[in-house]
Amino acid sequence: MTYVVTENCIRCKFTDCVEVCPVDCFYAGENFLVINPDECIDCGVCEPECPAEAIFPDSDDRATPWAELNAKYAAVWPNITRKIDAPADAEEWRDKPNKKELLSPEPQKG
Repeated sequence: MTYVVTENCIRCKFTDCVEVCPVDCFYAGENFLVINPDECIDCGVCEPECPAEAIFPDSDDRATPWAELNAKYAAVWPNITRKIDAPADAEEWRDKPNKKELLSPEPQKG
């Protein structure tokens, strides 16, 4: 089992989860984070740290459509190991539905 970042992270991209990950398995896109399923040790410490409540175990039905996307982008986006500032409008985007079309395939810059 692994953990999966889901739709509610899009345009929020809080990185509280990154800070607590003991194996540094998060990868950063322009407006979304993903978890590398081959690196995740299923410890679960990231799930309660996510302010957007966007992280679920892959056994949760809410994670299923996002598992493949996490694996895909973890292979090409840069690894992120420290907390960074969330986007200025992150709170405005929290809990907004239907954000999947806003997901940028671009890696985090900088």
